[in-house]
Amino acid sequence: MYTRRVFPVTGMIVWTKKYIFLFLLISLIPVFLFDVLGWRYLHLPWLPIGLLGTAVAFIAGFKNNASYDRLWEARKIWGGIVNSSRSWTIMVKDFITNDHANQKLSPEELKRVHRELVHRHIAWLTALRYQLRKIKPWEEYLKKQRDKSKFNIKYSQVLEDTIPYEDALQPYISEKEKIALLAKGNHASQILGIQSTRLRELFEQGLIEDFRHMELKNMLVELYTLQGKSERIKNFPYPRQFATLNFLFVWIFIVLLPFGVMNEFENIGQNIIVDLKGHKDDHEVGFIHHLSHFIGMHFVWISVPFSALISWVFYCIELIGENTENPFEGSANDIPITNMSRSIEIDIRQLIDDTDIPEPYVWEGDVVM
Repeated sequence: MYTRRVFPVTGMIVWTKKYIFLFLLISLIPVFLFDVLGWRYLHLPWLPIGLLGTAVAFIAGFKNNASYDRLWEARKIWGGIVNSSRSWTIMVKDFITNDHANQKLSPEELKRVHRELVHRHIAWLTALRYQLRKIKPWEEYLKKQRDKSKFNIKYSQVLEDTIPYEDALQPYISEKEKIALLAKGNHASQILGIQSTRLRELFEQGLIEDFRHMELKNMLVELYTLQGKSERIKNFPYPRQFATLNFLFVWIFIVLLPFGVMNEFENIGQNIIVDLKGHKDDHEVGFIHHLSHFIGMHFVWISVPFSALISWVFYCIELIGENTENPFEGSANDIPITNMSRSIEIDIRQLIDDTDIPEPYVWEGDVVM
């Protein structure tokens, strides 16, 4: 069963907790060498690191914008599929009638024709979403990383990974059509081809007059267009040269960052010591003075959490872009096409007064079941 969970406020921290510890370790090592072992030369000026950070921020921002554009385009495409599915259903319901029929059908037979075409459309939705969920070679690494993460498994389960494709298709098309379909390549395209053939048969029987037949054909063309747009996003990945270089630049910045940050905090500590000397009471040196002097001497350690925090921010920006670039993969941040397909199915089957309509996914807390 497909579930989609909304991240709580602490979700990003939990998602990246192992990296937070890594960032703390990366920040801790140079400070330890600097302050404990006395490697006072072990620092870098902040200016080049700041320039590198600015460049990385621009590149990461470009990647995130491009990834979001892919996500938003996918959402618009599936919004179009929702609208076209409703339009297809009311056209089937109102255009296929006995008005010009060579041999009139009974109301029950006419309803079966409507039901056949609507159910075949649901089969198209099913075939399309299974095709979009199929993992491409360039998505293998991300899927492996997602499957290793207990957090991601807890927060997102994909129906297509648990229910066989043939079982999902079974309720909507005949066994003969299913066997013929499975022998072909692009199943979603083949289903629309079957729809077109069936419309031609109904036209020859006089159940659809010429103009209405043309409008129904145009709707199939629109569905082909929306399918092609979805396949374009699925089959063309975000360019690896941008993604790989961005990943590399982020980690170079994370590794170099502590060497620049600790130098700045060391300067702050020295300023504290100089300030204490300027206000020193010659008659009495109290505990607060000694404590402040100790803090000034070791103020460089305060750079550890700050370096880790900055590293975490840049890594999260990279991670968000990486997890958004493939909007049909099935992670918690992707387009919920399974949930949308169920909503479409319920909507269009109610339009034709169908029976045995499935229940929608219900919110239980923050999980869609």
